[in-house]
Amino acid sequence: MPTTQKNIKVAAIGDLLLTAHPNRGEPDRGLEALSPEIKKIFAESDIVLANLECTLPSPDKVSTEPRVFSSIEQIRGLQDAGINLVTMGNNHCFDGGERGFVELLELLDQLEIDHFGAGLTISEAAAPTIIEVNGISVAFLAVVDKSSGMHRFADTETSGVALLDQQRTCRQIRQLSKQVDHIIISPHWGEERFRLPAPNQIDQARAFISSGATAVIGHHPHVLQGMDYYEDCPVIYSLSNFFANDVYWENGDSLTWNRFERTGGILLLEMSKEEPINIQLIPVYDNGETLDIERRGFGEKYIQRANKLLEGVTDKKYSRERFRVRALLPIINHLKWAELKRIRPKHFRKLLDILFNRNH
Repeated sequence: MPTTQKNIKVAAIGDLLLTAHPNRGEPDRGLEALSPEIKKIFAESDIVLANLECTLPSPDKVSTEPRVFSSIEQIRGLQDAGINLVTMGNNHCFDGGERGFVELLELLDQLEIDHFGAGLTISEAAAPTIIEVNGISVAFLAVVDKSSGMHRFADTETSGVALLDQQRTCRQIRQLSKQVDHIIISPHWGEERFRLPAPNQIDQARAFISSGATAVIGHHPHVLQGMDYYEDCPVIYSLSNFFANDVYWENGDSLTWNRFERTGGILLLEMSKEEPINIQLIPVYDNGETLDIERRGFGEKYIQRANKLLEGVTDKKYSRERFRVRALLPIINHLKWAELKRIRPKHFRKLLDILFNRNH
């Protein structure tokens, strides 16, 4: 899908977990792991948008773990990969406190990589990035839902991210629609590892489109969720992990990813001045060493299953997914001898709390 003279082409990807091990002298792998074919897709796009779900370390790190810390070398790899726009509207952009965040901003500015979604004040965090190509202007907005676990929402004198407030966001979209040709909103929302969005997320996405957004491209669950259309505009609730390095705790433990969580997508969105004209979702897979287009068939299967799950999302259906993720998956994951040896009575108490919704 080469960009024509009259159109603009956006390639959107999911989470970039560019992590570095806290106790090693050199960083983990970076975006040099991208296949030539993916780099070619990026090179043929006018805008390559990614969710930069990491920050630079600093002494001001937050108390909660895991923290998602990257390195200067890995961030510099964004430029070589062809990624020229990142959203920082996520729940890890302030893991290194304000100092780590500011150092990351300065580095992105040096690399001439546009960014949006977080700032030193609410006006900065909520401000759109507007890019014009071939006479077509596109505004990018980011909002973060409280359910993501974000601990730092921006205010008039406080740094952070922009809170997802449906009325305020819709009002901003309506105002922007008078100034630009297209608006793409990137919400950080939903529950981790849930394969479908909550009913209220569907309502929010439709409200954003009705207010004037051209596309909604979400992230946070770390798994693929379905793509829908509303008023002929695409809504994808989660593009999953794109680059899935392990995530580390200071004590040496690490969070690893299974095949489903390592499968993501590249959303190709080609737009004329008036409307989206070509939309494609390409499955990709990160095997822990290299990242390439997924051609064995399971990536397309995951996308089809995610789209099927989107049909008729109800509170009851969402509750079943909550039970699957919070009760069944932990049991399955612990059915390994290395994990069984670590089970303690407190784990059974936690399971009972989940099953009977105690304290919820």
